[in-house]
Amino acid sequence: MEDNLKQNLIKYKQEHLIRFYKELEPSEKHSLTYQIKHIDFDKIISLYEHSMIDDYIDSSRISPIPYIDKSSLTKDELNYYTDIGNNIIKQNKLAIITLAGGQGTRLGYKGPKGTYEIDVPPKKSLFEFVCDYLKNVRDKFGVELYWYIMTSPSNDTETKIYFENKNFFGYSKNKIKFFIQSTLPIIDINGKIILDKPYQIKEGSNGNGDVFRAFADAGFLNQLKKNKIDYIFIGGIDNILLNPTDPLFLGLTADRKYNIASKSLAKKDLTTNEWVFANIDHKPSIIDPKFLSDIYAKDINGKYLYNQKNMLAHLFSTNAFEKLISVHLPYHRAFKRNDFINEEGVKVVSTKPNSFKFEKFIFDSFKFFDKILLLQVKPEEEFAPIKSFTGSQTPETALKLYLDYKNRL
Repeated sequence: MEDNLKQNLIKYKQEHLIRFYKELEPSEKHSLTYQIKHIDFDKIISLYEHSMIDDYIDSSRISPIPYIDKSSLTKDELNYYTDIGNNIIKQNKLAIITLAGGQGTRLGYKGPKGTYEIDVPPKKSLFEFVCDYLKNVRDKFGVELYWYIMTSPSNDTETKIYFENKNFFGYSKNKIKFFIQSTLPIIDINGKIILDKPYQIKEGSNGNGDVFRAFADAGFLNQLKKNKIDYIFIGGIDNILLNPTDPLFLGLTADRKYNIASKSLAKKDLTTNEWVFANIDHKPSIIDPKFLSDIYAKDINGKYLYNQKNMLAHLFSTNAFEKLISVHLPYHRAFKRNDFINEEGVKVVSTKPNSFKFEKFIFDSFKFFDKILLLQVKPEEEFAPIKSFTGSQTPETALKLYLDYKNRL
């Protein structure tokens, strides 16, 4: 190994990364060296040190964000905004981005989370649920919207092979594009980067807030402009009731001339630590309710001021999306469970959180705009997430919500 690399590792107290270097095969040495060369150690150490600082928001800086309750819209209003949205879709001015960089580990499934199948019946993967909405648009209006899928280095190849094997679910191959989000090394509680294998540094995807930069790096922004796309919807892969082509949401946003919009859910229990939408210094954001002076505050009509929570369903104008490519979004530290290679070169399977991952979040982009449109929707109609194999958001609970909703239509 080059002396300058060794000295750099010593400088940042990361020399443990080459503990097994002499025992590695030539290809493994090359792989490890390549990773080390491309690590910004200053950035990693800075993120680690700054993440120890607890952010504080004085309640005087916080104000409520007005929201629209979908259930309060009249039939005429629903039709009016839906028609506007449909006209935008008919003109092929909407593109879809699906965030699908995760693995199905928490579901006890080996493979990209988007390939996880649910027996509807027939069996249908999470990707196919999304594609069904796109095919409905095609069948109704004769247009095929662009569908961009953000993968990660760990699942990109498998995801592409899956789509090929499924013949892209009968959707046009040239309308489905893939791009990869970036990663950062994962560190332990002492600030040491951990190894996944004796020759491989363990890395984690750097959060859904990387979508803007990663999309641009893949060269797709020019494609949006060339095709005169006006709006981009961004949603997660794991909510099988999420309609990425909702004309009402699109029409509301366009008619009221908002650059950014989000769907939201009303908190059932205001005492939970679920973050809520609020303005900070008159800029839209999502905050920890611990900073609120009164979590039960209401407006003159008796509506709670701080009860809207995020469901990862966001709409951006293309101009707003382009602006966010060059802005700085902060990293947040997440305490996670990660397996690692110990000093003897043995893989240790951790049973509890033991390391830090750094992530950017989409909601930090909201503060670069003066306002955001919030549309509160009903969870039984639009929220059937699949998070893990046990708990309240399992494949079984999601399937029941999905079938119950479809049976009511």
